[in-house]
Amino acid sequence: MSKSDYDYKSLLKQLIQNVSTKVVKSERFEVPKAEVIYEGRTTIIKNFDKIVDTINRDADHVLKYLLRELGTAGEKVGNRAIFQGNIPEQQIRKKINDYVETYVICEECGRPDTHLVKEGRTILLRCDACGAFRPVKVRKKKVTQEPKEVLEEGKEYEVTIKDIGKKGDGVAFYGKYIIYVPGVVKGSTVKIRIEKISGTVAFGKII
Repeated sequence: MSKSDYDYKSLLKQLIQNVSTKVVKSERFEVPKAEVIYEGRTTIIKNFDKIVDTINRDADHVLKYLLRELGTAGEKVGNRAIFQGNIPEQQIRKKINDYVETYVICEECGRPDTHLVKEGRTILLRCDACGAFRPVKVRKKKVTQEPKEVLEEGKEYEVTIKDIGKKGDGVAFYGKYIIYVPGVVKGSTVKIRIEKISGTVAFGKII
């Protein structure tokens, strides 16, 4: 092998290494920052769908995690996620980052190319990039005191309609409850009677 051939191969190898490094850097995984706005006593993540699409996870799974970690009630309406109460923007972003670290990022290679698999009672995070897998360690939420506001079927309440749900019903909040009220407009304050309660979801009727 001539010296010129050796120099050529050395330069080619160095060039390939440099290109590979640039490709890896360009593929850096970035989760969109939550765009948070406040409307009355509610907190809204405007780009919730974009965040969910980027991390490639089920929207309901992400929402349930955030509701549990933030200790509030809420729902997904269109592209947005709506939470009861005024929640600090930094707290929301931290919880989203915690979700990504727990349910998305591979601990071995650090890539987000993963999916969740349930085996019995255990949820595993499997990496499509390196083949590694690990059980998801979910931190137990500290028990907090329940809100004092308790709804009762048949009783009357005054609520403010914060949004309109998928089926056209108004969405109001009371303590830990989400209340659906038909025939109302967003922003109106109405007096309702609670017709039915299922967990933290209630259905009311204008009186």
